[in-house]
Amino acid sequence: MAELNGNLLVAQSGGPTCAINASIAGVITEAGKHGCIEEIYGGLNGILGILNEELIDLGDEKRSAIEGLKYTPAAALGTCRYKIHFVSEEKIAAETDQKKKTSLQKKRDQALKDMDRLFEVFQAHNIRYFFYAGGNDSQDTSHKIHQEAERRGYELRVIGVPKTIDNDLPFTDSCPGYGSVIKYCATTVMEVGIDVGSMATDDGSVCIIEVMGRSAGWIAAGTVLAKRGNPANPPHLILLPEVRYDREEVLAKIKATVDAYRYCVMVVGEGIRDSEGNEIGADPTKRDAFGHPLLAGAAWKLKDLIEERLRTKTRTVLLGYAQRAAAHCASLTDVQNAFACGEAAVKAAVEGQSGYMVKIIRSVEDGKLKWSTGLQPLSEVANVEHFVPTEWISPDGFLPNEKFIEYAQPLIEGEVRAPIEGGLPKYVTLEKSRVEKLLPPRA
Repeated sequence: MAELNGNLLVAQSGGPTCAINASIAGVITEAGKHGCIEEIYGGLNGILGILNEELIDLGDEKRSAIEGLKYTPAAALGTCRYKIHFVSEEKIAAETDQKKKTSLQKKRDQALKDMDRLFEVFQAHNIRYFFYAGGNDSQDTSHKIHQEAERRGYELRVIGVPKTIDNDLPFTDSCPGYGSVIKYCATTVMEVGIDVGSMATDDGSVCIIEVMGRSAGWIAAGTVLAKRGNPANPPHLILLPEVRYDREEVLAKIKATVDAYRYCVMVVGEGIRDSEGNEIGADPTKRDAFGHPLLAGAAWKLKDLIEERLRTKTRTVLLGYAQRAAAHCASLTDVQNAFACGEAAVKAAVEGQSGYMVKIIRSVEDGKLKWSTGLQPLSEVANVEHFVPTEWISPDGFLPNEKFIEYAQPLIEGEVRAPIEGGLPKYVTLEKSRVEKLLPPRA
């Protein structure tokens, strides 16, 4: 395919991770090796910032700052959860409720306006390479942009860069950010477990640690690594969103654990469900940005149940943002794979590829584990969730099994060391030299 000359734009989307900046560093580093890429721009706050023509010149950043992205948490370019909501004419026509039909039409109209504006920005700044680092919604956005570029006859190469602590993107061995989050969460479970165990008395105690994961239990499952093969070690129970739990069976398991060890440490994914499929922590009176019932705390609901029924002192720990921001406990394997994904995205685009997501591939050569990258069509990735396989979960549903451990253990290997200043990590902040706006403000 003929060489395509023009500028590159990279952006980040969705919840940050410890490794998402490493992918951006990979994009920037590889882009600098190709003469066909003239300028390297970053979009501030994802697709929303691009719509507002908020671009920065990454070529103005110091080399040390780009290198420092490998150990700096959060999203250096800023992120967003804004989604271009495409609704098909068929779906609108099939809707019989007039209020819902009007709402769908408004979403479609706004999506069309957004796409027109997006390509105005691309045209004004001669963007010919676009990379979007994110999860399911971000890969869908990349897919829609690729399709729209083809429809408009605009020369643009679009590659999605995987990212999500939820680890729920299909086809890739793992998602950048996942190895680091389970390294931190498993470490925290070990430390909390030692603390709770040291205070255990005949009265017994329970500690519930809640982690992220609404639909997929990859993060909760990853804490099984803290057991290190010893049944007595926490976590004693892990509740996954993929499994429906009978409350009586859960209570019986907790009681048996307390009777055996005088304490019980359990990890729960925020989206765990009861035997009827209801999210235990959901508040049906409130909705999030995507229309889902707001999760109000599965750990708290379980705490109330345990104290009422078992009369056992119970405490909760909600790891919240800490689990995805804990760069001090990042996995070197995770960061290296994230960087490789950024590099691979640029290489693929320069070679003429578009409409793909980079994926991570593991293999074994001469008895040694090897990591590499490949490409998967965005059409097969967009809006598809990958769950913890049933065969990786124990028959009673309370713990992941050896197959899961074999999968997860390599993902947490190696340490990332940030420079230390005054006893604390010295993370980097980009200068963010603004690119001159060439268009009227977004309507």
